[in-house]
Amino acid sequence: MIQQTLHLYQRAYRGLSPSVWLLAGVMLINRCGTMVLPFMTLYLTQYLHFSVTNTGIVMAIYGAGAFVGTFLGGRLTDRFGFYYIQLVSLMFGGMALVLLQFVTNFYALCGSVFVFTLFGDAFRPANQAAIAHYSDPETRTRAFSLNRLAINLGWAVGGGLGGWLASINYSLLFWADGLTCLVASLVLWLYLPVPEIRDKTNPQLEPTRATDTDSISQSPYRDTVFVGFVVCAALYFMVFMQLFSIVPLFLKEVFRMSERLIGGLMALNGIIIVVVEMALVYSLEQQKRSKIKLIIAGVILTSISYVALTIPTNGLLSGLQVALLFILLGTLSEMMAMPFIQSFTVERSSPATRGQYLALYSMGGALAQTTAPAFGSVMVTNFGFSTHWLALAAISLVSAGGFWWLGRRLTYQ
Repeated sequence: MIQQTLHLYQRAYRGLSPSVWLLAGVMLINRCGTMVLPFMTLYLTQYLHFSVTNTGIVMAIYGAGAFVGTFLGGRLTDRFGFYYIQLVSLMFGGMALVLLQFVTNFYALCGSVFVFTLFGDAFRPANQAAIAHYSDPETRTRAFSLNRLAINLGWAVGGGLGGWLASINYSLLFWADGLTCLVASLVLWLYLPVPEIRDKTNPQLEPTRATDTDSISQSPYRDTVFVGFVVCAALYFMVFMQLFSIVPLFLKEVFRMSERLIGGLMALNGIIIVVVEMALVYSLEQQKRSKIKLIIAGVILTSISYVALTIPTNGLLSGLQVALLFILLGTLSEMMAMPFIQSFTVERSSPATRGQYLALYSMGGALAQTTAPAFGSVMVTNFGFSTHWLALAAISLVSAGGFWWLGRRLTYQ
């Protein structure tokens, strides 16, 4: 049994190109310093003493900057290539993060957060395009999973260390996050070769796997199936991203957890993904499971995880046990849905439009990042946490239903 498990892990990591591993290493360095976002709501409410409403506004602007940044990042990636967009994004994003700690006025902070995420999130479509470039259709989902593994390993380190740093001084979070962005840009510049720019008019472009009757157009905005796919993904992301905004606030105010314990729970999410996801994705791919069906199963699990947060803590389960149950269910959901959402996006595009497809997908995530804290803060202020969790569970089910309907329109999965 142990030997079979070891062979499974060996096969899961086999066949990935050196450049994919390097990109994962860059992402690992970058994400080891990801400390500002998971503690942003606590920083704004506990340190700057903003109201929950104003905190929701700042987090919404955070998402708005990400929305614009991903749109520009996709356009610029198709025009200039993923290499330079990643490099510039990491450099300027790192510098902006370091400076962000010195801005305490509400309106100035809103503007500064927008500028930071504008630069920082231009990285998303460029990085995903790079992964697609250095992988082939057989290894692409695993390449995205490796990148997510790096993200979550960094998240585990950054989450745990961030909780400790936040308990000392919130300013340390900005220094750590900003400097790791700059280090990641240096590694990218030194070790990833500048790729050759292919002629986009060349008919020998990489073929896509799309064969459904609603064929892929040059623009993702004319691909109705993909637009519907992005809408469903955005609904899922809006629910999932409560983990970074409202959930830490809930754990602090309702379960009375310390920043260190909250950071530990965030780190647990990353540790599980690091240990399990690559082998899980490889096993599911070997079984030829439908991508759409796997995504649907993952989204439904998200719904169940938020229902779990409504379990009374004065009964059989303590607050910590409920939080652990939520993290376990939510992490399993993430592992089943997100890698396949990314690989579906790449397969839906052609190399000439890949940046724009990935940008539209990332814009859906950025829109979710914008609406999630605003929606969450309004719901919690007016209806309380329990009603909010049930509303999120319902939105997840709507998303799953949308994916199911889109799956019926596809002749390939």
